[in-house]
Amino acid sequence: MPNLLLELRSEEIPARMQRKAAGDLKKLVTDALVEAGLSYEGAREYWTPRRLALDIHGLTARSADVREERKGPRTDANEKAIEGFLRGAGLSSVSEAQVVSDPKKGDFYVAVISKPGRATEEIVSDIMPGIIRDFPWPKSMRWGKASSKPGALRWVRPLQSIVCTFGPEHEETTVIPFEIDGITASNITYGHRFHAPEAITVRRFDDYAANLEKAKVILDAERRKDIILHDARDIAFANGLELVEDEGLLEEVSGLVELPQVLMGSFEEDYLSIPSEIIRLTIKTNQKCFVTRASGSETLSNKFILVSNIQASDGGKEIVHGNGKVVRARLSDALHFWKRDQGNLPDLDTLTASAAKFGLDINKPLDQRMAKLDALNVTFHAKLGTQGARVARIRTLAKELADITGADAALTDRAAVLAKADLRTEAVGEFPELQGLMGRKYAVLQGENASVAAAIEDHYKPQGPSDRVPEDRVAITIALADKLDTLIGFWGIDEKPTGSKDPFALRRAALGVVRILLERRIRLPLLETTRDGDLLSFFHDRLKVYLRDQGARHDLIDAVLTPDADDLLMVARRVEALTAFITSEDGKNLLAGTKRATQLLAAEEKKGTVIADGVSQALLKLDAEKELFTAISSASKDASDAVAGEDFRSAMEALSKLRGPVDRFFEEVLVNDEDAAIRANRLALLRLIREATGTVADFSKISG
Repeated sequence: MPNLLLELRSEEIPARMQRKAAGDLKKLVTDALVEAGLSYEGAREYWTPRRLALDIHGLTARSADVREERKGPRTDANEKAIEGFLRGAGLSSVSEAQVVSDPKKGDFYVAVISKPGRATEEIVSDIMPGIIRDFPWPKSMRWGKASSKPGALRWVRPLQSIVCTFGPEHEETTVIPFEIDGITASNITYGHRFHAPEAITVRRFDDYAANLEKAKVILDAERRKDIILHDARDIAFANGLELVEDEGLLEEVSGLVELPQVLMGSFEEDYLSIPSEIIRLTIKTNQKCFVTRASGSETLSNKFILVSNIQASDGGKEIVHGNGKVVRARLSDALHFWKRDQGNLPDLDTLTASAAKFGLDINKPLDQRMAKLDALNVTFHAKLGTQGARVARIRTLAKELADITGADAALTDRAAVLAKADLRTEAVGEFPELQGLMGRKYAVLQGENASVAAAIEDHYKPQGPSDRVPEDRVAITIALADKLDTLIGFWGIDEKPTGSKDPFALRRAALGVVRILLERRIRLPLLETTRDGDLLSFFHDRLKVYLRDQGARHDLIDAVLTPDADDLLMVARRVEALTAFITSEDGKNLLAGTKRATQLLAAEEKKGTVIADGVSQALLKLDAEKELFTAISSASKDASDAVAGEDFRSAMEALSKLRGPVDRFFEEVLVNDEDAAIRANRLALLRLIREATGTVADFSKISG
């Protein structure tokens, strides 16, 4: 079956857009082909800095003929109805329609619409201009003389050529020569911009990829990544070092080169006095280079690895030299930031009021930065005030939380007032992703307690489902205070997440609270802390997500989670105990009996059947109901006592003793006795079953 090759070649596409754009191209083209009545065996997308390519193999050569019968109105229908039918069916008169008789409904018109199949070349020629013109780039541009005309083509970078060939695997292919804004599709492409700029004639994907390789273009992005990674590892190893791997940087760099050439540069060892995190970010952000370290060490070396797009005749010496100059200049700036952040601010006399407000030591650099943050009235949010006001709120909240977490009060207060101080450091100003981490380093330098320093870094954590959770009690306290202040504040101004929109990362903050409480086993009354039932419901949603990710069944979560449950750790422990119980043989059988009891009871309640207020032992006539009453009285007390002691496993074990009496009751007792008093008494007995099991979970919500 024929194959289709498509290439859109342009000036350099931003690396961050390439992978998605290639995927978009594949989806747009294949969806359009299928919608037009074609089928295909497989499709794969490719991308380099200067091209998006698509290989579709096993594509049918033609769409199938379509015959459609469209039923119309009765032959005696009014004229307007008939005219509407003819117009919709594309017929000029009723003589072109067929008349079909129905014994019950009479005669009516039927239009037989035949649509002959179309050649794939014609379909591709029709769909491609629209796909290219409406391509979903995040940003696009116009260029050249045509850019001033209305409706001019917009593309991420100037589009230079299009390849579109179609044909069987072992025969000649044809060009599908559609045109867009003066660019006509052909079978001509071009190789590497510098090493092989000459035109290349291609037929199908195999020779296209092979010819590009000869022309110094490696088409497969995953292969480029593999070359870069392994060559970087090898050159580091050859120099007695190891590569500090970075998947995000590797993805980006592979999108900057069509012919990756891995080289090693260096900088003066004096720059190693800068924290490793700053060095790494400086080199990564400014030069897209990797850093190295001694094998088995966390300390960086003064060697960096760069990836060039050119096979230089001098072995890359000039490229390394040029990159080294830029790296040194950027590291010089970073060293300047690092040293300045450890010195005094020039305007200390203006910071005394802010220092006094937070109990800061104006002689310490990090304290000065916190005072500066407050004095500048830096806005946190227009409706929530300044960063200084936020720190004051976090400080107050942390004081309350310290009683619950068991954190040292003085250390917690110190950590709270310094947690945001590094926002005014030059290092964080240059690299915002270092906030917290730089605060910890500066705190250690000025002699802060280890718990305070750890809290400054860790109070942002966890920032996602795979991020680590703080361990130190002071850090736990500040992390909770920070996230709870964010959630309480944004809930207070009605800035809640809607649908997929969550601009203030409130879901992440709530999940962070959930993870801290559960993974560090903290009992926190959220409703008392937040004073907002709607926010508590939001925490419940995050808790459900977290527990489901941990493998808990959704119905078991629903069975223990009540609207006012604000001790999330207890909810999690109940779910854990219920999971273990309900998968046991006793649990399965008790569930079946309990569901039967609650369903029967609910049905009678719905009908308005009289149910006794309590169980009268005098009306218990049969041994089975007497045995059940005794078992419920005992199990209910034991389960309640166990729940009060937060021993949920023992509560489940107490309830498991009901299994036999419940089974026997339903085998031997007719609940709907003819005697109304006995019936009301037996229904009250069923209610006791519901109440007893309800001490640990709502069994009616459990499936099975």
